[in-house]
Amino acid sequence: MTAYVGGIPDPHLTGSPSALAAFHWLTNLHNLAINVSVSSFPSRNERDWSWKASQKIIPNPSKKRKVSLLFDHLEPIELAEHLTYLEFKSFCRISFLDYQNYIRNCCMKDIPAMERSIALCNGISQWVQLMVLSRPTAQLRAEVFTKFIHVAECLHLIHNYNTLMAVVGGLCHSSISRLKDTTSHVHSEVTKVLNEMTDLLSSCRNYDNYRQAYNRCTGFKIPILGVHLKDLISVNEAMSDYVEDSKVNVQKLQALYSHINELIQLQQIPPNLDANKDLVHLLTLSLDLYYTEDEIYELSYTREPKNCKAHVSYKSTTPSRPPVFVDWASGVAPKPDPRTISKHVQRMVDSVFKNYDHDQNGFISQGEFEKIAASFPFSFCVLDKAKEGLVSRDEITAYFMRASVICSKLGLGFVHNFQETTYMKPTFCDNCSGFLWGVIKQGYRCKDCGMNCHKLCKDQVAFECKKNSKGTNAVDSPTPSSTPVAMGTTEGGFDGRLGR
Repeated sequence: MTAYVGGIPDPHLTGSPSALAAFHWLTNLHNLAINVSVSSFPSRNERDWSWKASQKIIPNPSKKRKVSLLFDHLEPIELAEHLTYLEFKSFCRISFLDYQNYIRNCCMKDIPAMERSIALCNGISQWVQLMVLSRPTAQLRAEVFTKFIHVAECLHLIHNYNTLMAVVGGLCHSSISRLKDTTSHVHSEVTKVLNEMTDLLSSCRNYDNYRQAYNRCTGFKIPILGVHLKDLISVNEAMSDYVEDSKVNVQKLQALYSHINELIQLQQIPPNLDANKDLVHLLTLSLDLYYTEDEIYELSYTREPKNCKAHVSYKSTTPSRPPVFVDWASGVAPKPDPRTISKHVQRMVDSVFKNYDHDQNGFISQGEFEKIAASFPFSFCVLDKAKEGLVSRDEITAYFMRASVICSKLGLGFVHNFQETTYMKPTFCDNCSGFLWGVIKQGYRCKDCGMNCHKLCKDQVAFECKKNSKGTNAVDSPTPSSTPVAMGTTEGGFDGRLGR
């Protein structure tokens, strides 16, 4: 039984007090504005407080200009600010109890807010790699590479170290650093900046360079979460729970509290930036994508094969420092659920039409669509079926839904049940609008929704399989097909590879 003196558990009078009970006392002693319970899951009050902290970004009323949704038109500072917006909201949702549970379990399992924060970091790192690799030529890849280094500079100025680690980690990933032809087009001054950033984030001497820079910062800052989580584990393991005579080691509790409270207090200092909701929607959908390491390397080797010799250029410099790895975040995949994917796609499409459907007729131009699609590291099929030179809202929604599904490995209801088919009447492909030529087995038809397409188009269909619907859309198929004669075995699905 625990003895108390003046409402405080006295380790001298208690035979075998719990370290967690003393932790509870210590947080109350410091007037922490959270109701910490060591015997139950986080309370609703604390979760509400954590959520409110994530809403504290103050819009800057002085910024009135419209923000472009096109990656190539975005300034590095705009990207840095919007990534910081997403990072801060995620960081603020990590509660005191989340840190406490992490110390107790030494892992992030069953700590959703912390898992989401790490997933965001990994997602940004992958997005950086894929945006570089999505460009077909070395010169274009070098331009994207350079742009992200400037984004890293802005993140450093903003004091967003967690996203800075993700961006630099993506640029220094071996799938990017091996691109010698690409780096030969990067100016020496840009490479110098990257070297400075890798030095800043180096793990040498227990991240000493980062810690010095972090401690010099005042006001808003987002720490490298993984470094500080390691500190918590180090303190917990280095100091014993009890000292002589089974007394609670209060110094350990004070050290743990000090580390956690520092992170919690940072949630009370929002950045002074102006986040454009539409750009936030576009970035959120971009970061939903998920690729395996093998797929990223496959695309890297496609861009520059192993024996590809880089062109000699006066801009070539000494190799950059050893790459920065976000090793503490490994194993947490940024893989959202189907409902989240659908929500993010709908929000992004709404934002696109809000900014680019000037006539408010439900269409945007093919050129604008292609520019928007270029802001994502994937490309599937060209859409322009509902109206010549124009793309409809439904087509864009289907495009991004299918792209997100493939890249996120979720397998929603997009898989068509295609069967090789012989058509008795002239029929057109519902994907490319081309005629299905031939005497027999001219194309493929979905048994579930009736969609018709070429063999080469069936893996590129950007429309969800509408179960139980009959026939095809008259707009998409100018000449309705008759009841087909099914030939062969059922085929369908997609391989989930990177769009090239």
